[in-house]
Amino acid sequence: MDKVLLKDLRKQNKYTQFFQEWKEQEFQDHPEEDHKMEQLEQLSQNIGMQEGLTIACFDYRKLSLAFFTGNVEELTGYPAAMFRSQGMETSFAMIHPEDREELFRFQKIVFDNFHQLTLAEKHTFEFSYTTRWVHRKTKAISWMLGKVRPYLIDSAGNFAMDLHIIVQMHNPPKSGGYDWNYSYQKADETRVFVSKNSPNSRVVSLTKKEKEIVDLILDGKESKEIAAHLNISVNTVGTHRKNILKKLNARNLGEMVKILSSYPF
Repeated sequence: MDKVLLKDLRKQNKYTQFFQEWKEQEFQDHPEEDHKMEQLEQLSQNIGMQEGLTIACFDYRKLSLAFFTGNVEELTGYPAAMFRSQGMETSFAMIHPEDREELFRFQKIVFDNFHQLTLAEKHTFEFSYTTRWVHRKTKAISWMLGKVRPYLIDSAGNFAMDLHIIVQMHNPPKSGGYDWNYSYQKADETRVFVSKNSPNSRVVSLTKKEKEIVDLILDGKESKEIAAHLNISVNTVGTHRKNILKKLNARNLGEMVKILSSYPF
C-alpha cells in the first residue's frame, strides 16, 4: 500500500465530524431494512453498471457507506476496499477542496429543514447536487450530478439512510462549483422547491394540464408533438410553457428542464 493511500486512510473522522448531528438522532429499528437492502442489490443489477453511473447509500447511524456500486475506483483512484472500510471519509476526501465548504453547509440545511417536516412530507423529500471528484492519482477532475432521496426513515422520522444515484457529466455546469437544491411535497400536493440561489422556499403549484405538459417536455417532445398528443393548439402549448417558466422562475427552456428534472411534479 503506497504512502499516499496510507495518509488518506489516517483521515478517518476528519470529515465525519460534520455529520455528528445526524448520528446523534435517536434512531429506531426499521422493520424492512433487510428487504430494502435486497431491493437495492436488485436495483443495481437491473440498471446495469453504465459508464460513469454510481449508486451509493450513506448510513447516518454509523456514518458509513452502507452500499455502493459502480466504477468508483476508475473514476476516483481510491480502491474499492477503502470505500468499504472507510466509505464516508473516502467519499469526502475525493471531493474538490473548493466544494467541501458548500457541501457541509448544505448538509446542515438539509438536516435542519428535513426535521421540520411532517412524516408524510419527509417521504417525498429529495435533493440534487453537482460537485467535482478529484482523482487521487492523476488529479483529473470529474463533474458529477447526484440525485438523492431518503432510503430509510425510521418510525420516529429520523433520516437513517439515503440513496444516491450519481451520473458523470460530460460538460462542466454553469455554476462552476458545488450547487444544490431540495424539494418536498405538501399535503395539498404542491411542491416546495429550494435552491442554492433562492434560499427562501417557494411553492410550485402546477395545474393538471401543466403537469401533463411537464411530463411530455421531460420525454423530449416538441410543442407540435405535445399539441397533437393533448389535442390542443400549438399556441395553447406555448401559453402553458410560458406559465410553467414563470412558476419555476426559469429564464429559458434549459433552466426549466434542469428544475423539472430535479424533482417530480
